[in-house]
Amino acid sequence: MNHGMPENRAPPSKWRRNGALALFLALGSFFLWTEHRAHLFGALPYILVLACPLMHLFLHGGHGRHDGDKP
Repeated sequence: MNHGMPENRAPPSKWRRNGALALFLALGSFFLWTEHRAHLFGALPYILVLACPLMHLFLHGGHGRHDGDKP
């Protein structure tokens, strides 16, 4: 018995699925930003201080090596 519902209903379009995902991510990002902004700004000085030694450790790994100078 068919109650007014088509039997072969088309799935949602790709744009509709992507739009729903984008809306969900935008809302989630907004609420994360508004609720945790104070924590981020409170930790920002420590993050900047820790960034210096980590950059030297990982980004300056090739300095000081003179393996090509051996005869």
